[in-house]
Amino acid sequence: MPRDYYEILSVTRTATQEEIKKSYRKVALKHHPDRNPDNPDAEHKFKEAAEAYEVLGNEEKRAKYDRFGHAGVKGGGAQNMDDIFSNFGDIFGGGAGGGGGFDPFEAFFGGQRGGGGRARQGQRGSNLRIKVKLDLKEIVYGAKKTIKLNKHVTCDVCDGSGAKDKSSISTCQTCHGAGQVRRVTQTILGQMQTTATCPTCHGNGSTITAKCTKCKGDGKVYGEDSVTLDIPAGVGEGIQLSMTGRGNAGERGGAPGDLIVVIEEQQHEELFREENDIVYNLNISFIDAAIGMQTEVPTVDAKAKIKVPAGTQSGKIFRLKGKGIPNINNSYEVGDQQVRVNVWIPKNLSDDERSTLEKLRNSPNFQPGQTKEDGGFFQKVKDMF
Repeated sequence: MPRDYYEILSVTRTATQEEIKKSYRKVALKHHPDRNPDNPDAEHKFKEAAEAYEVLGNEEKRAKYDRFGHAGVKGGGAQNMDDIFSNFGDIFGGGAGGGGGFDPFEAFFGGQRGGGGRARQGQRGSNLRIKVKLDLKEIVYGAKKTIKLNKHVTCDVCDGSGAKDKSSISTCQTCHGAGQVRRVTQTILGQMQTTATCPTCHGNGSTITAKCTKCKGDGKVYGEDSVTLDIPAGVGEGIQLSMTGRGNAGERGGAPGDLIVVIEEQQHEELFREENDIVYNLNISFIDAAIGMQTEVPTVDAKAKIKVPAGTQSGKIFRLKGKGIPNINNSYEVGDQQVRVNVWIPKNLSDDERSTLEKLRNSPNFQPGQTKEDGGFFQKVKDMF
């Protein structure tokens, strides 16, 4: 299963375009092939980051991804190294080698600044994954479902701060509220400044002298939440839908995680799905196939009348136009319902029935032929042209 694009770029689902761009630059520099020669894992992560930015850096693609996950942006990522380096060069204002004058080593080692970073507000909550079962009718028309979740919610006593009261919160003396500390490392290229999460406050920028008695300083407790899912028409087995900020609450005011909804299809008693078509197997006797008939077939929400003409062969498919499943990416594209005819042959005959059929055995109309409809190989080849 593909990795979450937000996870690849280490950003939240509420991140701005500038934050996404900045994070992509950081990840791409870290795994750039010029900086990691003969390292397949680094090259893979470099391509992965480029694919993630290709989607999240585009507002339209990002909206589809937020709603439908990877299924909504199939084919939307960068496909080859030329595309990746082109995007990479655009991010840094020049080409990735050649005329653009971009040097990844210079960008990585020369532009690092430490300290002064914005303190993060607590630790982000984890994502919550649930499975939702849908019947065929709900898949065709979409569905709204209200469900209850047992998860971590923000503590209602301290309002997520984790402190007993406001006076129990003080600025971290190690990072002075920045949430990060600057470190200077001596390398073969000289001194290199980096930033790291403050080991004292763990990036919060503040410390607690007296913890909340209910959440014990976490800012979250285990509780219950209710959420309404608006599931679009056309979803399928295994598709994942995301709801930003409806996962587990974060620690000490941290952003909540996301709710990941995994779709499970429930099998219909008479109908089954083939991509965006719905299929029904119609079993008829060879007498009905020979002289024709009218009958009703089930659809997802009613019954439809169809006419089976005289001489219908087994395997014939009738189509009920537009009675299938909408395309999840284009609601104007709707599949059909296929009615597949299976001619049933009786296994046990009475003496009278056998005698009647014996009289008809040699009748010309009961001899199999090679007509245009069911004919031989050369007729089929001719029909192709």
